Amino acid sequence: MQSKNSGNSTIEDFSITGPDPDDLMAEAFTDAKGEFNLKGSERETTNIDPVFKVYHDCDDGIKPGQRKVTFRIPSSYIYPGGLPKRIFNIGVLNLETVFAKEERDLI
Repeated sequence: MQSKNSGNSTIEDFSITGPDPDDLMAEAFTDAKGEFNLKGSERETTNIDPVFKVYHDCDDGIKPGQRKVTFRIPSSYIYPGGLPKRIFNIGVLNLETVFAKEERDLI
């Protein structure tokens, strides 16, 4: 069975830094093939715990809002300064899957 590409899904990169509200570091949309590139940076005095969130409507029927899945970026991909030394590749995801801790964004 093949599934359709998730074109035009929203991808956001957030910095989670303790008691502060999450900071949006970058936002992008998937292309017609469901692919995306995202680069984010943040100036903080404390360590950051970056995540990226995928908002999509795959296998969702007519439910209101979008499905939201959050992925943590491993700390080995976090570097001081603006240029990364390694690029995190999430690989291929089947967004029809129901992920543990998946949420729904109604905004």
